[in-house]
Amino acid sequence: MSGEEYIGRADDSLDATYEAPMSLAEYVDTVLETPGIAAHASKYMLAAIEAAGTRTVIEEGEEKERYRFFDDPYNDGEHAILGNTEVLNAFVDDLRSIAAGRGKDEKIVWLEGPTATGKSELKRCLINGLREYSKTPEGRRYTVEWNVAGAGGSDSALTYGDAPVEDEDDWYESPVQVHPLTVFPADVRTDLLAEINERLDDHIDIHVDGELDPFSREAYDYLEEQYRRQGTEDLFSAVTDPAHLRVKNFVVDVGHGIGVLHSEDEGTPKERLVGSWMHGMLRELDSRGRKNPQAFSYDGVLSQGNGLLTVVEDAAQHADLLQKLLNVPDESRVKLDKGIGMDVDTQLVIISNPDLEAQLNQHADREGQDPLKALKRRLDKHEFTYLTNLSLEAQLLRRELTNETTVWDPDSWEELETWIQEPVTVSVRDDVASATDKELAPHTIEAAALYAVASRLDASNVPNGLDLVDKALLFDRGYLMEGDERIDIDDYDLETTDHDGDHGIPVTYVRDVVADLLHETQDRHHPDLPVEHVIMPRDVLNAVAEGMGDAPVFSAAEATEYEERVVPVKNHIFGEQERDVLDAMMRDKRVDEATVEEYIEHVYAWASDDQIENERGEYVDPDPLKMKVFEIEHLGRFDEENYDDNDPDEAVEAFRTDKIITALNRHAWQRRDEEFRVGDVSPKEIPVIKTVLGSHDWDDVKRTFEDFDPRQWDEPPSGTETARLKQMTIENMVDMHGYSEAAAELTSRHVMNQVSYRWD
Repeated sequence: MSGEEYIGRADDSLDATYEAPMSLAEYVDTVLETPGIAAHASKYMLAAIEAAGTRTVIEEGEEKERYRFFDDPYNDGEHAILGNTEVLNAFVDDLRSIAAGRGKDEKIVWLEGPTATGKSELKRCLINGLREYSKTPEGRRYTVEWNVAGAGGSDSALTYGDAPVEDEDDWYESPVQVHPLTVFPADVRTDLLAEINERLDDHIDIHVDGELDPFSREAYDYLEEQYRRQGTEDLFSAVTDPAHLRVKNFVVDVGHGIGVLHSEDEGTPKERLVGSWMHGMLRELDSRGRKNPQAFSYDGVLSQGNGLLTVVEDAAQHADLLQKLLNVPDESRVKLDKGIGMDVDTQLVIISNPDLEAQLNQHADREGQDPLKALKRRLDKHEFTYLTNLSLEAQLLRRELTNETTVWDPDSWEELETWIQEPVTVSVRDDVASATDKELAPHTIEAAALYAVASRLDASNVPNGLDLVDKALLFDRGYLMEGDERIDIDDYDLETTDHDGDHGIPVTYVRDVVADLLHETQDRHHPDLPVEHVIMPRDVLNAVAEGMGDAPVFSAAEATEYEERVVPVKNHIFGEQERDVLDAMMRDKRVDEATVEEYIEHVYAWASDDQIENERGEYVDPDPLKMKVFEIEHLGRFDEENYDDNDPDEAVEAFRTDKIITALNRHAWQRRDEEFRVGDVSPKEIPVIKTVLGSHDWDDVKRTFEDFDPRQWDEPPSGTETARLKQMTIENMVDMHGYSEAAAELTSRHVMNQVSYRWD
């Protein structure tokens, strides 16, 4: 596009964001047509969150509905909060109760958790989401601005009706985004809100309980007094005439509807909460002997957040302030000065690490005499924890190491598993002038993420026969495969405990370890291979485990505990690498889908003792020889001893009935449509078929490649079967699983080194 076209797009964007100022009457007509735009703070936040929709996720092995708002969709996911869906849903439930006035009006929402759990991301996500929602037609946010130019001169200078607006510089916006409906007298506003609420589509009524802010009240009172002196009959119409008052929309942002108190902010409690007086400022309105509300800096966190959201970040640094906030939620009022108060409509949210709780409990032993008891009663705590899902931790680690921001939203576990295991390329700058692409080999991100998750899981409730890796996989996908059987998490009676995710290896520590490895230049693998730019899973696992003793973030006991948990992770990752190598070696021996379908048709015919009609309209008679050949050569489940000529023994019959027929029927039932008809079911989608056909073992390799010797893998003699098989395997690993040649070489060497010990 040309420069003018980009300018045109920018014009369109701003034109869609802002509206021309309107009169108070026009605003009321707009609200009656679109009631939601007049929502109070908590209701508006709820609407913004719900407007983004939901999606289904699996966390801790359970399906949950997650609000997409927390995926930071308006910002391409840059500040998405990964995991903690139950905590976020509870936060939204609180908003719903507060908005509806169901007993939680006086509550201050408290979000607590250790570092690197997503609390700061929540703050950014709220700011981004509310800002972008306020740019949409259904999310418009409005306030008022005043013009009293000429009112201080002769009475004849003060007019209304068709009086022109001579200078835009004479308009002053409410410094605290006061709600336009606060201009109306209380009795009129009550009737107006009743009509507005009748037109709402939901059950949560809009309430606007506050009065005009001091700045606006000063203008209103002054105009009212001037017109009253003139004997004007319709005082309200005169004061709110478009020449003096107009309603304008604004884009929500920090300072405009959102107040954020950072840990480094200083000042007296009054200054941090509402702002400060600015001595010597020109006073443009008569303040009748009081401090002029115009001579006030409305930069306190409550002033900036009036109308929407107030966030106290790192609340432990502002513990002295929390007690000053006690009555703000239920009274919705603060004092600027002894004679000047200000109504506020804001949702209070405080964010802290666990150290705030220690401060709040410092007098707990005094029981009924605890001076902080009233504050603690008002705090509604929601605890963020470390991620306990492998896929979420893998996604988070990739975000920490790359510029990726897209939130993963897969259609199936298989797709998600591919993303978890795939390699990652990171550009590392060696000096000012050059950069090098370095590869995290397949399964490297998976290994680091799995180790971090395993360190966070409660080992006390791991079912018999399973380990922490199995628990991590159950939490992530909701099931395990035990042989041919899919066992769901409910069958293991496994539930989340209070200790899952409350401590463990932080993602920031793992990130730093991987970053250090990426900046190393020496070859850690083999002197004859130019592979110094490849980081392998075992490199990361060893570095993470070995560095804990010197890392100040871990106590000695934690370091010892976490180091012991690396073994099952190494075993699992080796199994994944071994599977990749076997798949690549046996690629040409895979069974095509037509052969699988033919076998299943014959098994169905065998089970019914008669011919059957397949989907192609052909009649199939059970062929004992075809079934026998498939079961011996392709499945590898049986040998000649299991058959009397071509007649199967009890083991084969049980396999056909239990593993094929029953599994197929169950899968078909799960895929039925609303009329209970079975749709197209691919045999390879059935777990049992996928398991027995999608995996091979070393006995298959021995049977297929009789002259293969894994001990020759590193440097196989030319012309041997081992050399030919290695070349084919490396090529297939690159093609099938996304390995680079160097990573495929290193991975296959590692696997063959272990296999050679047990080959004979």
